[in-house]
Amino acid sequence: MLTITPTSIEAVKIVTPKSFADSRGVFCETYNRKRFFEYGITLEFVQDNLSSSVGAGTIRGLHFQSNPAAQGKLISVLRGSIFDVAVDLRRSSPTYGKWTAEKLSAQDARQLLVPVGFAHGFCTLEPDTHVLYKVSAYYSPPNDLGIAWDDPDLAIDWPVEPGKAILSDKDKRHPRFNSLSTYFE
Repeated sequence: MLTITPTSIEAVKIVTPKSFADSRGVFCETYNRKRFFEYGITLEFVQDNLSSSVGAGTIRGLHFQSNPAAQGKLISVLRGSIFDVAVDLRRSSPTYGKWTAEKLSAQDARQLLVPVGFAHGFCTLEPDTHVLYKVSAYYSPPNDLGIAWDDPDLAIDWPVEPGKAILSDKDKRHPRFNSLSTYFE
């Protein structure tokens, strides 16, 4: 009932639920713990978050939580579309400091599974975009961290010009990647 496909970073997966369409519209099962476990995805989700962004070009991220409150995430778009990014923070990984990105939209129902040990962020591609993400740990302010979205060392190919990006004050102040401590081995 779903397809799991790795991205350019093996640990980050695209999850595509099977959709059923008829004259009324479309139905799909977006999460089923048993099916995810059958595919080896053992994250236990404990909280759902909804993000609503007014303008296209809104960037949220790059966010992560450190241990013991590190989060894995399952990202879905309910309205609009996003450019969704995951950055590998696992120091011993061969893809440490690398990023992968996928376009997700409400129309295609694809989801991005971002495991623990990654920073996550997205850029809205349309106005009035709504993003739902399941997380595997509760929000913890003391463990809430981030990386500068426009860090030249990461060289993420964001689909918005830096001067036109819409950011929170908090996201404007995140440090650069090379100044991070080791949070994930």
